[in-house]
Amino acid sequence: MSIVATGTAALVWALNMRDEVDVKALMAAAAPSDSLIARGAYLARAGNCMACHTARGGERYAGGRAINTPFGSVFTSNLTPDDKTGIGTWSSAYFWRALHNGRSKSGRLLYPAFPYINYTQLTREDSDALFAYLGSLPAVAQPNRPHALRFPYQSQAALAVWRALYFRPGVYQPDTSRSAEWNRGAYLAKGLGHCSACHTTRNALGASSQEMDLAGGLIPMQNWYAPSLISPHEAGVGEWDRAHIVSLLKNGVSPRASVTGPMAQVVLSSTQYLSNEDLDAMAQFLKELPNARQESDLPATPATPVKAVPSNTATRGAKLYEQHCEQCHGNAGQGVANAYPALAGNRAVTMKPTANLVQMVLNGGYAPATEGNPRPFGMPPFVLVLGDSDVAAVLTHIRTSWGNQASAVTPLEVSRIHASQAP
Repeated sequence: MSIVATGTAALVWALNMRDEVDVKALMAAAAPSDSLIARGAYLARAGNCMACHTARGGERYAGGRAINTPFGSVFTSNLTPDDKTGIGTWSSAYFWRALHNGRSKSGRLLYPAFPYINYTQLTREDSDALFAYLGSLPAVAQPNRPHALRFPYQSQAALAVWRALYFRPGVYQPDTSRSAEWNRGAYLAKGLGHCSACHTTRNALGASSQEMDLAGGLIPMQNWYAPSLISPHEAGVGEWDRAHIVSLLKNGVSPRASVTGPMAQVVLSSTQYLSNEDLDAMAQFLKELPNARQESDLPATPATPVKAVPSNTATRGAKLYEQHCEQCHGNAGQGVANAYPALAGNRAVTMKPTANLVQMVLNGGYAPATEGNPRPFGMPPFVLVLGDSDVAAVLTHIRTSWGNQASAVTPLEVSRIHASQAP
């Protein structure tokens, strides 16, 4: 048994040391140029780094924000150039190792709440630009908070096993059969954009399934569903005009859809600042996702027959819709152009997961305020107006009216999300 244990430990160690960065290699220490710093600032926006590494009300990039996971809370680190509490004593090689290998300066394994699963795909040049930008920030003396993870997830040994199973470092390799534009979009979406961190289902250990890449998934602890980017019944854009995809990423709204929930924050803090060239590239990548093209001709009908809604539920839902929704969304769910989305024929309404609909009715929401849409229309919260059974009834009415053919929403579905938001 000792031989097996020793061999297993050696294998785990070897897998964790794949493609390890030589942090002791000497490099020229010339002061970073203004252009390199500017490039790094742009890349930090593309990766939405500040959103996680800035606590509410805190100093930019000084860390301390809790990332809640099913295994406990991970607190983001201080990325300012403070010598004692930040990365002031780091070299660009140490920073590159953190992105590429998921290891801190001390060699400690980093938790994948920091998405090095995606960031490993960055080039060394982009890593160095990011490091130059972070080094130009004001130093903030703010000690890092210890993580609050349950046993055994807090141990480096358990993390090493997880990484051996689910993490493989490697810089993005261009697909020579694709255009340079498509490859740029893939690099941004798979790497810095870390789209798969939300839009992919995770297993019981919190790892993404590469076979289901971008096929949608419930965001852990947030109870928002990041819809599939490969299915035309959810958020696939294979049939969209590229300009509409760019508009959605840049403005938060387009003739085909608008963003709310966590994606609204991504547009607000990140994608609205990307260049038109990079947005075009990402749009092209999303349009050409393999399954998006294969499924584009499938009829947008449910896979199984929809059960009849009880008459009392239908009557109640229709009345609630008339009282609370019709003024904005119309008596036939037609909406108002450039203001309130249509509910009839809206795939965000009819897709199988209902978490986002429940979230919107309970808590309301807005599209992000962007240069292209500076005064977005929004929806008020109804959590203090409607009970869980009311929310279920009105959503069932919306999902089964005006040609919509989706399953009913149950009070239990609503109460689960409602309860999860209790302080």
